[in-house]
Amino acid sequence: MTTPALHTARLRLDPYTPADEEDFVGLFQDASVVRWMGEGLQSETEDRALFGRIFSKVYARELFDVWAVRHEGRFIGHAEIKPSPSVDGHEIVYALAASAWGHGFGTETARALTRYGFDTLGLSEVHATVAAGNTVSLALLERIGFRHVRDVTEDDGGTTLVLTCSEEAGRPG
Repeated sequence: MTTPALHTARLRLDPYTPADEEDFVGLFQDASVVRWMGEGLQSETEDRALFGRIFSKVYARELFDVWAVRHEGRFIGHAEIKPSPSVDGHEIVYALAASAWGHGFGTETARALTRYGFDTLGLSEVHATVAAGNTVSLALLERIGFRHVRDVTEDDGGTTLVLTCSEEAGRPG
């Protein structure tokens, strides 16, 4: 299955092209963007290698869907939905450039990913993991129908919340 383009009222989520490398690296080199993500800020070399793996592994092996998020043709972020053993299902992941914050693009992206999980992947539940301190993302996800289901204590002592949106509870609002 090839990753399709997705559309919202204002956004287009497209599969990455090699021309997106600088935008991708710039996004993941912004400490404010990656503050709540995985290991946080990585080296530029690691981010370039990650971008390369989108093509050499993720797309080549059709492992999961990954998109560049665009507004009016301009790159503003990253989005994906992937199987995750930590949630025993599929997890949505998204990151937006700081310049795109506060415009509702995170909400549109999360809704699009969740609907894609239900409509295209045939999932009955879609999950998200969010650092306990990331109150903006927690509020966004809860607003569109995700519910806190459990906490995970990380190796560094931090807490990650697992949230779930189930199709039977209703589509993301």
